[in-house]
Amino acid sequence: MQTFSVKDFFYSWIILFVVWLGFTATLDIYEVLTGLLVSLVIAYYTYKNYSHKGLNILMPNKIFYTLKYLLVFLRALVVANFDVARRVVSPKLPINPGIVKFESQLQSDFAKMVLANSITLTPGTLTVDMVENTFYIHWIDVTTTDPGEAFTAIAKDFEEILIKIFDK
Repeated sequence: MQTFSVKDFFYSWIILFVVWLGFTATLDIYEVLTGLLVSLVIAYYTYKNYSHKGLNILMPNKIFYTLKYLLVFLRALVVANFDVARRVVSPKLPINPGIVKFESQLQSDFAKMVLANSITLTPGTLTVDMVENTFYIHWIDVTTTDPGEAFTAIAKDFEEILIKIFDK
């Protein structure tokens, strides 16, 4: 039998209460009190089932790293868009397309999927395949075939944050 975890219960209660507020869309005192009570009861009976299956992503430190990840991703997206746009507008710029591979330290399949999709959504790179921890990436301008250097250029910034979100 699992012991009572105040932290898991509290976060489940808060999440359920926020969902209640979202669905009722009112701050009427009776609705708020009812939501507090209903979400408390539901959290008490369900926190063991859900706290380790996705809801822990809503813990404050995970939310912080998720927001940080979004900023890092948006920055990479803008930089890559300008790079690809420059190559389209100036055909004399070199392109050296090819496939590179690198190893990831991510443990969860979900984190690997987020990394693969982040790479694919960044113009100039496309995740071709992923076998266990090895990623195969089509890169518009291969500057290195060294797996460590390719990882640093393509995925390092993403992975450092994803580990903090999903694998800790």
